[in-house]
Amino acid sequence: MIRRPLPYSLSLASLFCAWPTVAADAEAATEIVTGLGNTGIGMFIIAIAATLLLTLVFRASATQVARVVTEKVGKHRIRKILHSKTADVMDDFILPGAYGGLTHIDFAILTSGGILCIQAKHYNGVVFGGPEEPQWTNVDGIHRRKFLNPMIQNEGRTRALRNAAPNVPVANLVVFSGSVQFTSPLEKNVIHVRDLNSYIAKFVFGPCKIEDWDAVWLTVKAAALTDEDSRKDFQAQLSFS
Repeated sequence: MIRRPLPYSLSLASLFCAWPTVAADAEAATEIVTGLGNTGIGMFIIAIAATLLLTLVFRASATQVARVVTEKVGKHRIRKILHSKTADVMDDFILPGAYGGLTHIDFAILTSGGILCIQAKHYNGVVFGGPEEPQWTNVDGIHRRKFLNPMIQNEGRTRALRNAAPNVPVANLVVFSGSVQFTSPLEKNVIHVRDLNSYIAKFVFGPCKIEDWDAVWLTVKAAALTDEDSRKDFQAQLSFS
């Protein structure tokens, strides 16, 4: 039996009848693909954001760790220079404060004419501040922080040492370590650690009638609070300040 081809008009009609179904299927397929694409892009953006956040967190943590390590290295450098001068060096000890409470001394060294009370500071970048300003500012790249004027801060510690050893000359000295630069000329008692050796060698106290310096140093050692309870009290004092 011979099959006759459908009339042309019928073929067109069938095609147009089938077109809505084809179009609907194509539209549905497009919606499915588009939905998956949006989800994928969203997850990609979230992944990038999470990666950036983790990078910032780890970078901040790494910066903090590096700062702590380099600060310890700076203090070690100061300690090494002081011990090369004399065995009469004390560091990291607590005294009764000159105005009440407790105070922490970074370093104290006994010289032939008196005691140097030393505060150690470690900063990189640029430091802004004058001798009368209550706060100084450090700018290191994108980081900007304020800190107490170390000259004023260490003056209270110096007076605490004078109270511990009456009639003994005690001088206030601030020693910076790190790649730090200053925007204004420094006071004579604010130096960089690279100048510490020559500073001690050239520093001259005023006239003094002290004859037994060993007794002076024993007095300072006896006044130092090195027990654990005193350290806890000092930390508690810091938390309230």
